[in-house]
Amino acid sequence: MTHQHRPWGYSNSADGNLPDWDLHEETLAVRAGLARSGFGETGEAMYLTSGYTYDTAEQAVHSFTDEIDHFVYSRFANPTVSMFEQRLAAIEGAEFCVATASGMSAMFASIACMVEAGDRVVAAASMFSSCYVVLSEILPKWGIKVEFVKGNDKKVWEKALSEKTKVVFIETPSNPMLEIVDLKMVSDLAHKAGALVIVDNVMASPVLQKPFQLGADVVMYSATKHIDGQGRVLAGAVLGSFSYIHEYLIPFTRHTGPSLSPFNAWVLTKSLETMSMRVNRMADTAFEIATALEGLKGVARVIHPFLDSHPDSALAKKQMLKGGTTLAIQLDADKAKTFAFMNALEVIDISNNLGDSRSLITHPASSTHRRLDVETQLKMGITESTVRLSVGLERPGDLITDLKLALKYL
Repeated sequence: MTHQHRPWGYSNSADGNLPDWDLHEETLAVRAGLARSGFGETGEAMYLTSGYTYDTAEQAVHSFTDEIDHFVYSRFANPTVSMFEQRLAAIEGAEFCVATASGMSAMFASIACMVEAGDRVVAAASMFSSCYVVLSEILPKWGIKVEFVKGNDKKVWEKALSEKTKVVFIETPSNPMLEIVDLKMVSDLAHKAGALVIVDNVMASPVLQKPFQLGADVVMYSATKHIDGQGRVLAGAVLGSFSYIHEYLIPFTRHTGPSLSPFNAWVLTKSLETMSMRVNRMADTAFEIATALEGLKGVARVIHPFLDSHPDSALAKKQMLKGGTTLAIQLDADKAKTFAFMNALEVIDISNNLGDSRSLITHPASSTHRRLDVETQLKMGITESTVRLSVGLERPGDLITDLKLALKYL
């Protein structure tokens, strides 16, 4: 058999190796993980392939036994997906990253790979509804005990962690009520109890909060939110130590298959280049809006981690760079008038996503958190008059005007 010549212009190309000094994360967001092909392309290549070829049968065997470094199947790994994983790990300061098809697959896999019947999980009580369903309904079916803890009372956490615990799961700030959990305090207590600390950092993003620096063992994301940040693709990511990823997570994801598509990974890799600019701008605007809305007629309460009125604002300012891109608003209204306020908005869209370049508003009780019963919603602080505003890249003045005009419909 005669082998074909390589395509015109192709030559073996060294990867874009990084210099030996510590680069800023904004530089890493553009440069980390870059793996150029022999064509020497400037932009990251998109490898839309499900499988890979081998020069010999022996090479295939050695690839499957990990004796040589060779891609075998895109459910396991893919060059484009690997670029995204390496880049996000560099930004986060993690040893390793595994990308998944959605944020919920990341959340579920991060815990499920660790637990078995008889194990115990302790979780902060305020969180996204699907996470709550996983913890309160799905895991208990497998014989896993789950206890929820509210607030930052050290004695309450000490009591919860006085029993043998396998995993502690924390979402901070929480979705949608932006409750803050003391990551260092809980991590210290959890480690004394022998537990692994998993942090859902989606509301803060990799830009505004660094859970690993505060004691977390694992950080997970819905990359659909700030990481993509433009409402295009679904994705998730789990970051942690080499031992956690390779001993627990990869054996689980490799055989259960929550794989990220190469196309989505390429979109996310490009999005990382602008993530810091987007998130910082959106966070600044969110705080400006929160300040402008406080005290207005029709507004019962504005919830934003950096407002002095937030009960844990001092803690938020200690463990976050900025207060995030989202705020919760308690209106002085019933459900019908709350809907009238939302319907009157002309710039801000009604949508249940967040972290997007477009400002989005939702009614959690009837959308994102409708799966929860009213009692659980109320324990989280969610009422019929609660709206969650995800702030985008529009001019702050336009968004404030839009909100003020809509308040007239209350």
